[in-house]
Amino acid sequence: MNPTTETRPAVRVLQKAAGADALAPTIEHLSPPTPASGQALVRVRSAGVNPSDVKAQMGLMPQAVFPRTPGRDYAGTVVDGPSEWVGREVWGSGGDIGITRDGSHAGWLLLPVEALRDKPRALDFDGAGSVGVPFVTAVEGYRRSGAPQRGQVVAVMGANGKVGQAAVQIAARAGATVVAVQRSGMLAGHACTSVTMLDARGLAPADLAARMRECAGGRGADIVFNTVGSPYFEAANLAMAKRATQILISTVERPVAFDIFTFYRAMHTFVGIDSLALDCVAAAERLDSLREGFECGDLRPYPVEASSVYGLADALTAYRRVIGGDDARMVLRP
Repeated sequence: MNPTTETRPAVRVLQKAAGADALAPTIEHLSPPTPASGQALVRVRSAGVNPSDVKAQMGLMPQAVFPRTPGRDYAGTVVDGPSEWVGREVWGSGGDIGITRDGSHAGWLLLPVEALRDKPRALDFDGAGSVGVPFVTAVEGYRRSGAPQRGQVVAVMGANGKVGQAAVQIAARAGATVVAVQRSGMLAGHACTSVTMLDARGLAPADLAARMRECAGGRGADIVFNTVGSPYFEAANLAMAKRATQILISTVERPVAFDIFTFYRAMHTFVGIDSLALDCVAAAERLDSLREGFECGDLRPYPVEASSVYGLADALTAYRRVIGGDDARMVLRP
């Protein structure tokens, strides 16, 4: 039996919006659903807002179903389900949550028990609820490309973006030499060791690649985590060492110039990552691999400013800020 019958608000998206200006989420107050066998009910305490949460509402994620509640990331407390889980604080994410099943921008979230993972004790709810998609994407990129190793050089292109910051943190914790490439002179995120910041403003691809190679001791980067795609693709290829890997998660332009000869002669590898392909169980496994780093402080959640925290009634404001390119980490508190 549910320990509470309290109705709680949920953002509901009834149909695809024609664009950002047409976003029209509504708020409904829903009673807690009763978990079936193998399920658990989480009272959501904090939920990050990702660009994909908004793009799905605009029909840019073809697998998204309507009507539904958006939201992929969450932190909260288990209130119903297996007795060993009730009362425990959990965190998570998933490519299915908020896309093909009701998501975390609500007071209640129904999950398979296999997706439950204890929230790191070192993180508060806002911190844990903001980690999800970017860190899952970063760790999956490294998992599929070969985790960064001490002595390797990892170049992160677009290092001040959310996935970029996660990629920098994970590589730094692994002991790699990290080169953070960004069109600014400062690193926005945390790193547990020193990071070389490379300002890409005004540099042609060949010049940027030459600077990256200098930072890598002349031999190039072993792993290039390209979070931006086409704008950095040429420079990334030129900066790769022999047998290096480039990870790609996004792009601006789809067609890019590609030198096949250089690719196979240098024995390069390209890895594409789509976090939507990782359901809540797979995402929980990826997040759990980062637990120790968050507990000891080597990894840190994104700073969540008071001006970027909203109740569900103001979710539309958060959605518009995110889709408008605001750098702040938006969080909803149901």
